Amino acid sequence: MKKLILFVSLIFMSILLSGCGSSSDNQYDYENDKRTTLFLVDDKGFTYGGIPYKCDSMTHWSKTKSNGEFTFVQPDTCIFNFNGLRGLYGDGYDDVVLIVDYTYSGKGNIPYTCQDFGASSTYSDGSFSYNENDECTFYL
Repeated sequence: MKKLILFVSLIFMSILLSGCGSSSDNQYDYENDKRTTLFLVDDKGFTYGGIPYKCDSMTHWSKTKSNGEFTFVQPDTCIFNFNGLRGLYGDGYDDVVLIVDYTYSGKGNIPYTCQDFGASSTYSDGSFSYNENDECTFYL
């Protein structure tokens, strides 16, 4: 009886462990992963969730998470659609957008172009200029 239990246990374990093998098709190279996560926030630290964006490494459009998070693979070009935002004009009615990391450090010197505003790079605090309802491409 003990031999039967041992035999059944060994068969069960071999079936279970056979699923743990790997093939080159299913392996993911975490060591060389160049994914980066940044956040869109305003000048008061509130997040911009739901902003549509698409990066070169993506197959379809996505939206920033509720905490403003977006992820891309370096180096990537990402398009953000700021439809519904008033742009950055320097008055009290702006929709200031900053690109920051998880420590809330601004990401400066990121080159970008906007359909209506033109080309520039982000300021040291991660903010940038854009026009109302603009679509901007960032070269990350």
